[in-house]
Amino acid sequence: MIARSLFPVFFITLTFFSQLALAQKKAMQKVAKELQTDVSYLASDELEGRRTGTEGERKAADYIEKQYNAANVDAYKGQYRYPFHFIYGKEIAPETHVVFNNTALKMNKEAFPLPFSANKRVTGDILPDVLEQGNIWLIPLYSDQDQANNPHFETDKYMFDHGSEAYKQGATGVIFYDAYGSKWAPEFNKHSELEQLSIPVVFLTQSAYSRFVKQEGGAASKEGMAVDLNISVSKTERTGNNIAAYIDNKAPYTVVIGAHYDHLGYGEDANSLYANAVKEHKIHHGADDNASGTAAVLQMAKWVKANTKKLHHYNYLFLNFSGEELGLFGSKNFVKDQAIDSTHIAYMINMDMVGRLNDSTRYLELGGVGTSPAWADVVAMGTGFKLKIDSSGVGPSDHTSFYNVGIPVLFFFTGQHMDYHKPSDKAELVNYTGEAYLLKYVKDVVAKMDKQHVKPRFTATRQSSTGGRRAYKVSLGIMPDYSYQDGGVRVDGVSDNRPAMKAGIKQGDIITRLGEVQINGMQSYMEALGKLSPGDKVQVTVKRDGKELVLPVEMNK
Repeated sequence: MIARSLFPVFFITLTFFSQLALAQKKAMQKVAKELQTDVSYLASDELEGRRTGTEGERKAADYIEKQYNAANVDAYKGQYRYPFHFIYGKEIAPETHVVFNNTALKMNKEAFPLPFSANKRVTGDILPDVLEQGNIWLIPLYSDQDQANNPHFETDKYMFDHGSEAYKQGATGVIFYDAYGSKWAPEFNKHSELEQLSIPVVFLTQSAYSRFVKQEGGAASKEGMAVDLNISVSKTERTGNNIAAYIDNKAPYTVVIGAHYDHLGYGEDANSLYANAVKEHKIHHGADDNASGTAAVLQMAKWVKANTKKLHHYNYLFLNFSGEELGLFGSKNFVKDQAIDSTHIAYMINMDMVGRLNDSTRYLELGGVGTSPAWADVVAMGTGFKLKIDSSGVGPSDHTSFYNVGIPVLFFFTGQHMDYHKPSDKAELVNYTGEAYLLKYVKDVVAKMDKQHVKPRFTATRQSSTGGRRAYKVSLGIMPDYSYQDGGVRVDGVSDNRPAMKAGIKQGDIITRLGEVQINGMQSYMEALGKLSPGDKVQVTVKRDGKELVLPVEMNK
């Protein structure tokens, strides 16, 4: 009798939960379908890989803006699009010429300046291999055929080092020549990170060497040659566009949810991992990297807008960055240009490559967990995933730009795969259902934090170790701005309790001297570190707000 009387209640309860489960499943399927629509367009051939500064990037930006409009998510400060300019690389200016005995050599085909060459004009009457002070030196790049045929010979570094040494010994310019016709001969590297030298440095191809330097019978010319070098290597600029949408709840703190939408185009920026990228010129679709994260941010914006009655204790800023693939240029510029103030930002969530969740392992990397004690509860919520926890607030994506100004961050990433930075990263390989489940986790995090509506306490973390770099006995404890190219090293971030912070170095300072070494860029900065040991006390010179400061620093590991 008792069982019979309870049966209707049990049946109604079971039916309720079955309907709830069905509704949740349908909602998840709807999200997965919308994710697929967004990723399929952003990773389509039409957008040609969304390379920063191209028509493909513009079309992607147009699409993202339309999605915010359709979801009734307003523009940030009255505009969706925030252009930014950055130095992209170097190029040979039109006025550059290399003249041998009144004959101008064909630029790039017969000769070209190295990207680290000084910009000046020098002339001289020279002889091959005669190295006299106050004149241009003409010296071989390769010592023999074996060296010329060695694909691992670092030609640019060799010419930089020997050009620097030639200047110290009185050379007014250096012309390196290829006497062997190497198949690995240097080309003008527009992305060279080598610092500018004090004299012009030029490379002469094997054909030009045979034509102007080598005489019949194999003997080098014994007659002097009149040489005129007029060298001008200029910086090239590009423009990218960040996109910002905003839900203003008149709250004291704002949550930032972001992802980059740019990718590699055809691999022109030398960041493709496809072996034949240069020859085959294929579109790098970037479905997982990072159309998946872009689509995720759009979903988060729709969801927050649809649930403003529940999610009203924070304001919400949705950011889509460009220039990430070139060095976090977009996020760095937005933080700087918009004067992002950590006292008004609660936290930042970054989603980069979130489209390849493995249904079997359910592996998910969660970065930035050490940037606030608040994230301990967040980690406990991710029981449906096999979490790999990374405490560091610094990583190879845009959350780093926010961490560096003292904002707690979380970074969601479903892992590396064989299609990374290759044309094969296509929309059909994305696990849309898996991404929808990941988004549910992100939504749970946002909902939980909104109920608390407090500003999470920020904590500084150690930087994640990066393999393949030279090991140093000491560290200054700064995060350099690798995009800065105007002399010196600009400080992007300062680690707690490290030599830089103890010395009073601040974010935005430009380091121009460390100990006895003049700092012109990252190369001389690393050379300076290599000369120091733990316990060394040296002076560091910085530029701050147009003024020069000299600060004492004691080095440690």
